[in-house]
Amino acid sequence: MGTSTFSGPVVSTAGFISGADSIVSATAATLTVTSASHAGRTVLLNRAAGQAVTLPVATGTGNSYKFFVQTTITSNTTTIKVADATDVMAGVAIVANDSDASASIFETTSTSDTITFDGSTTGGILGATVELQDVATNLWSVRVIGAATGSEATPFSATVS
Repeated sequence: MGTSTFSGPVVSTAGFISGADSIVSATAATLTVTSASHAGRTVLLNRAAGQAVTLPVATGTGNSYKFFVQTTITSNTTTIKVADATDVMAGVAIVANDSDASASIFETTSTSDTITFDGSTTGGILGATVELQDVATNLWSVRVIGAATGSEATPFSATVS
């Protein structure tokens, strides 16, 4: 086993994660994300009928969460939402149109708190990724990369009240 040298404090809220332990498969209709079970891991979204994912409250922990669409959404939607009505997301989504090789970039607004994949215009096709980080109280950094089967549309909205 190799050794590591660190300068400064090292903090691990979920232990050091690697290999198979870094993957979590989500197949249920709902998923409540927790730092203990999901921080620093990749969550595989595996439900063609869509899923409702709820993030923890943003407090500035620095925890990162990554989602990978492993099963294309064919009915309903998959949503990733904040847990607290005062939390918002800030970042961008790059959505490519798989039929004409075009792409659109969508920015969040000051009230964005939800990502919605519909399996068509807003994404949710096999291979899409969502990366979120709890960067401050009430603030999530977000980056979405995915594809659309029709004219691209923003996956961001404000639905949490």
